[in-house]
Amino acid sequence: MRLASLAAGLMSGLACLACAPHVHAQTYPDRAITVIVPYAPGGNTDVVGRIVAEQMAVVLGQKLIIENVAGAGGTTGSARAARATPDGYTILVGQMGTHAASPGLYPKLAYDPVNDFEHIGQLSDTPIGIFVRRDFPVKTLREFIALVKAQPQKYTNGHGGVGATSHVSCIFLTSLIGVRPPMVAYRGSGPAFNDLLGRQFDFLCDQIPHTVEHVRSGGVVMLALAMPTRAQVLPDNPTTIEAGLPEFQASGWNAMFAPKATPAPIVNKLSEALRAALDAPNVRDRLDKIGALPPAQVNRTPEGLKTFVASEIQKWAPILKAANVSAE
Repeated sequence: MRLASLAAGLMSGLACLACAPHVHAQTYPDRAITVIVPYAPGGNTDVVGRIVAEQMAVVLGQKLIIENVAGAGGTTGSARAARATPDGYTILVGQMGTHAASPGLYPKLAYDPVNDFEHIGQLSDTPIGIFVRRDFPVKTLREFIALVKAQPQKYTNGHGGVGATSHVSCIFLTSLIGVRPPMVAYRGSGPAFNDLLGRQFDFLCDQIPHTVEHVRSGGVVMLALAMPTRAQVLPDNPTTIEAGLPEFQASGWNAMFAPKATPAPIVNKLSEALRAALDAPNVRDRLDKIGALPPAQVNRTPEGLKTFVASEIQKWAPILKAANVSAE
């Protein structure tokens, strides 16, 4: 009897272990969720991440707490997220730099953007602009190219850290122009943009969501937008096609990830909450006002985002190789 009882107890225990992830997923989330943003506050990833996370908190019924973990072009915070306990209580807002350009820049990258994460869904597409300090002695992109080519070591390029979208996109730009200007690295595009406002360096390539009001007020000058059509929020600013450099087409993006082995029911619940947040009129309105574009429906799903990230790595690898740049 005692042996039978012990066997029954063991079987019951094993059954409970087997169903634990399912039970956990049913009650998830029962406490606050930490959302790692791998850059300093104020930049594009931080701004977009906060808007979407705020509405996801309403959908999920729990707080989503932003934790800014800056450094190494966003790879420090991304690596921390990859190593986090896979229980759904630590997730990441990554982007083009951390999950598409980083493999081509960091030979010893501490994570695999495709295989070391569960993919939740894309938050936004973010057009990239070419910005100069407000007193820079040019008014058009053609004038900028001529000036920088004439004195390539005189004019400095600020960016949000090696591998950040602001870094990678300007590498693409300057390689097309045929120059290698001095670069100044920051712990995110927010601090970099603040120093461009303060005229501490000369030009920056960056996503437009956190820049729109400063362009409108004249705090900085946007020479061109690297997409085929003008941005609705900045209709007076030309595209690179109109401005004379049609080859420079680049767009950033933001997406949400969880550590590898996070249970599928939890990933799916987060993905459903993300899609609901993106469909909320107040979120769409806030993103529209800063120029963040809605992502393709397929990329809002875990499977679609994973495929998209893999394709973006393939897109940026040859651009970075041709530019002959590395983080080491």
